[in-house]
Amino acid sequence: MKNIIAYIKPHKLSKVTLALHNIEGLPGMSVSDIRGFGKAKTKNSSQSIDDELIDFIPHVKLEIFCRDDLVNQIITTIQESAHTGLHGDGKIYVTQVHQAFRISTGEFGEVAI
Repeated sequence: MKNIIAYIKPHKLSKVTLALHNIEGLPGMSVSDIRGFGKAKTKNSSQSIDDELIDFIPHVKLEIFCRDDLVNQIITTIQESAHTGLHGDGKIYVTQVHQAFRISTGEFGEVAI
C-alpha cells in the first residue's frame, strides 16, 4: 500500500479530480487548501518578503492511499492534468503505508483502503 501526496495549483483541482475519477479502483482522495513556499520563492518572485514575514503561496494538497499497482497510473494522471509548463506546478511524493484499518468494519490491510 502507498500514500501519494501531491501539491498542485488550486486552479488545477477540477481537472485533476476529473482525470483521477477515470482510474478504475481509485479508493478516494482527500483535499486540503494549504499555503507554503518553495526554494525559488525569494528569487525573482512577485511575492514580497518583509523582514521576517513571508507571503505564502496557496496550493492544494491531495492525499491518496492506494494499492501498489495503482501508483504509476495515479502519478501519471496527476502529472499530466496538473501540468501548466510554468514554474511551481507542484510536487508528488509517494510513501509506504505499513497498515490500514477501517474503523466502521474492523477490516485491515488493502481492503481497508
